[in-house]
Amino acid sequence: MKAYLGLDIGSISTKGVIINKENEVLASEYIWTQGNPISAVKSLVKILKEKMQSYPKNEYNVVAVGTTGSARKLAGVITDAVMVKNEITAHAIGTISLYPDVRTIFEIGGQDSKIILVDNGIVVDYAMNTLCAAGTGSFLSSQAVRLGVKVEDFGEIALTSKKETPIAARCTVFAESDLVHKAQIGHKKEDIIAGLCKAVVLNYVNNVCKGKRIMPPIVFQGGVSKNAGVIKAFEQVTGFPVIVDKNSHLTGALGAAILARKSRLERPFDFNISEFDFTTKGLECGKCANKCEIICIYKENQ
Repeated sequence: MKAYLGLDIGSISTKGVIINKENEVLASEYIWTQGNPISAVKSLVKILKEKMQSYPKNEYNVVAVGTTGSARKLAGVITDAVMVKNEITAHAIGTISLYPDVRTIFEIGGQDSKIILVDNGIVVDYAMNTLCAAGTGSFLSSQAVRLGVKVEDFGEIALTSKKETPIAARCTVFAESDLVHKAQIGHKKEDIIAGLCKAVVLNYVNNVCKGKRIMPPIVFQGGVSKNAGVIKAFEQVTGFPVIVDKNSHLTGALGAAILARKSRLERPFDFNISEFDFTTKGLECGKCANKCEIICIYKENQ
């Protein structure tokens, strides 16, 4: 039977999903990119290959690949993808496949965040964060280090707070200095953590969502959607319940796989790319004054 692979290669994490023709997930994985998207894709493919071995031999064959994320073009080349799409489209398609009535999609990743507005299954508007990182996962990660707490534990600790500490949400610099000040005057750690979760939400709503009409159902996705403290803050600020799918961190990859299936193009995928060596070389195009950078990708030094 035919299967489809979707890859979402971000600055912090790389996600992969293999689906069948009914969009059912056959295998999935989430790993850190660690600044090397080629290595991350190879590692991810190797893991997915091992997971697919749980099915009878040759029951499923991956016939098409779709890629999304900040390194989607690079990943598209090395996997011979039939579909390379931006994150807005991939996240919208993935979310609509799970929640057809969705009206608002919140997405917060490690380095960026976005809002997608949907009406009758069609994207009608969207926005992404600017240079400020205060409304992203990297902000929470850096503050976790400062507080000596694992970022994975942030959500549960935040829920133990009786009254969150107000933290300046305008930018990372103000938030960090405010955090230090509040800690020095005796605020409890759980209250500060709850305040940080609230600060992320306020920054997101006041910047990314500025001028947008937030309507339920709301679906929250991205790595930060696993933080129960941020979910609670979103519900407090918006006044609406927030849906978080168990695979919320994989929605972009799911959307990429669905787009590959819908393209009806087929290029059989070779899982052995995990064993190949890929190298990149940059050069300048000299055909005009712009001198655009061209990246050449070589497989097995060919």
